[in-house]
Amino acid sequence: MNSEHYFDWAATAPCDEKILREALETSIQYDGNPSSQHQTGKEARKILEEARARCAGILKVRPEQVFFTSGGTESDHIPLLSVLNSPKKGRIILSAIEHPALREECALLKKQGFDVVSVNPDKNGFISPESIIEKLTPDTLFVTVMAVNNETGCIQPIYEIADAISEATKGKKKPHFHVDCVQAAGKIPLDLSYRGIDSAALSAHKISGPRGIGLLYLAKPVNSFLVGGGQEQNIRSGTENLFGALAFSKCLEKYYLNEKNPNQEAKKRFEEQKEWTLDFLKKLKTLEKCRLVPALREDFSEEAQSTFSPWVLQAAFLGIPGNVMVRALDAKGFCISTGSACSAKKQSRPILAAMNASREIQDSAVRFSFGPKTKKQAMDDLFEAIKEIVSEF
Repeated sequence: MNSEHYFDWAATAPCDEKILREALETSIQYDGNPSSQHQTGKEARKILEEARARCAGILKVRPEQVFFTSGGTESDHIPLLSVLNSPKKGRIILSAIEHPALREECALLKKQGFDVVSVNPDKNGFISPESIIEKLTPDTLFVTVMAVNNETGCIQPIYEIADAISEATKGKKKPHFHVDCVQAAGKIPLDLSYRGIDSAALSAHKISGPRGIGLLYLAKPVNSFLVGGGQEQNIRSGTENLFGALAFSKCLEKYYLNEKNPNQEAKKRFEEQKEWTLDFLKKLKTLEKCRLVPALREDFSEEAQSTFSPWVLQAAFLGIPGNVMVRALDAKGFCISTGSACSAKKQSRPILAAMNASREIQDSAVRFSFGPKTKKQAMDDLFEAIKEIVSEF
């Protein structure tokens, strides 16, 4: 992939070739089934457990709390579907800005008789702890709020929500609190060990790892609804992906940000991107037809900008349908999107609708997303290309 003018990192990140090649070579060398009891299998198991321990060390959790999956979607599904093993069909609370992996699965659970309640964000795309607590009932089984929205870049107050749920249910059975961290891990400082967070989903290909490998953090085991060969402590059955696990662990090592043990190189790049994104936002605002989404993004103060990921931003160009802007920029050699790749073929914009954005904004909004290989000059080139397109309409 030519990453020079690639601005769709939120969909997938260009791979870290060195890490992937080394992981592939190792997986070829240790090609046994990690669950086999013979020497070849044991050697593969050793490499797998080293990758698990590396992930755990980086995430500041215990190795037995780390489970390898096929991706972010499965890492969302495993804890959510564990409610199917509950004695009674209680309440499930999700934010209205969740990824389709959770939103669509919750819709199916609703058809199965669960009381599924969606919580809308405010006009700027944020879910408040109070809005979650208002929906809590004694039979609430599961609550899910993503860490960073994949379209707007809004950083959700997951720690405050975790605290609020724990406080509201003190002395009672606390519902499982799950966090989709796919757009947060390796992009903003993240603390999975925070008390009250029961599970979290991560995906390798969002931080330059291979597609088809994810990670599920579980503070304590859940009663998995899907069973099979018993791999991953009976949480996720299926032959282990040694190549993927090893590559993911190395990508986390290189890109993960954690305030308790900051990766200085990744932290420096993070601070740099904040400056570049702010400059890009200011340039976009000079275009008469441009509307930054949400409106709070137009507040260039440090306090306001700190509530957004610098790696993802959304803007609408009035009078230019989003899919037209995507094609026009593609013709000029720039890759962007209208939103989640998992929803690319759908015309609806449920996240913007939940924010009560106008139909015009929904129809014309596009997403720009960046990564470690993004260059400042490339972002300047992108703005000039947008400026040309806007002038033509």
